[in-house]
Amino acid sequence: MEILKITDLEKHNKDTVLFSAFQLTISANEIVSVHSSMNVRSALLKILMGELPASSGSIYINEKDINESKRSYLKNISVLFLDDGLYERLTVKDHLSFYQAIFSSNFPIEEVARLVQLEDKSKVRVGKLTFSEQRRLHLSRIFFQNAELIIFEEPDQNVDLETKRVFIKAARELKARGKAILVLTGNMESALAVTDTVYRLDDKGLHPIEIQSEENEEEMQEGEPEEIIIQPARFEKIPTKVNDKIVLFDPPEIDYIESSDGQSHLNIKGESYPCMFTMTELESRLIPYGFFRCHRSYIVNLQKVREVITWTRNSFTLVLNDESKSSIPLSKSKMAELKEMLGLK
Repeated sequence: MEILKITDLEKHNKDTVLFSAFQLTISANEIVSVHSSMNVRSALLKILMGELPASSGSIYINEKDINESKRSYLKNISVLFLDDGLYERLTVKDHLSFYQAIFSSNFPIEEVARLVQLEDKSKVRVGKLTFSEQRRLHLSRIFFQNAELIIFEEPDQNVDLETKRVFIKAARELKARGKAILVLTGNMESALAVTDTVYRLDDKGLHPIEIQSEENEEEMQEGEPEEIIIQPARFEKIPTKVNDKIVLFDPPEIDYIESSDGQSHLNIKGESYPCMFTMTELESRLIPYGFFRCHRSYIVNLQKVREVITWTRNSFTLVLNDESKSSIPLSKSKMAELKEMLGLK
């Protein structure tokens, strides 16, 4: 059963494209993560909640459009905001009772307390809880509200390991109860923590992130094939590892690659991902895609370079057009090579 349907949704902020038109559907018993920048995440969440108009496109929840009936539309959404508030003078049990009453829920308080691992904190005032425990109390509201679509905004940001585990377990519990779950985050590890269905949303639209679990890899290797035929093939993806999963990136997504203590790291949209290939191997693979070994420790995507700055006769820097305007060193010997590539004298 299709719970969320997004059609041709697009948002501009003056002359800036936050995200291009995209399509997305989430069904019952499904978890989807959308990885994006903070600005994109904030705009998308406000559009979903009816607080910000989209530049174009439509959103349907249980086939209800917000323009038809905002009350019916919002009744089907439950959001765990990054900055939810709590009454610090109330106890945990007071909060749970309040949530149960306001949503007219039959969900037992004791069971919800157990699900968020706060059963031993029932008489503790919220002001005495740790930040992570307060986030778990926020999470409890989702069970009482019992909406069809659950949206998590950065659910495990700055929380302890126990709370991360509680969130993952709660998401899977909600999925088992037939809920559709959308995770909005700027952290790839958080996106991968609960699902293999991960997308990146940016000014070019919505793009699936290819995931391969090591467990699936092992299962594939268990059987002995009768015959192995090796065919020459050009593999265009660059693999990185996040926890126990292998994430595959298209070369154009990569801003630059940095080597530190013998480990190569791909830098993409402000995040760094460890790569199993050496810098020499990466250079060989990426040259056909417009990458340039600008320094012993750096490989840069020339399509992302905005400026070449000369500090002294022997000191040069490449400035990228990413959000943080990353500065990449350019060695003297490579400067001459770059000039030749660009047709400069």
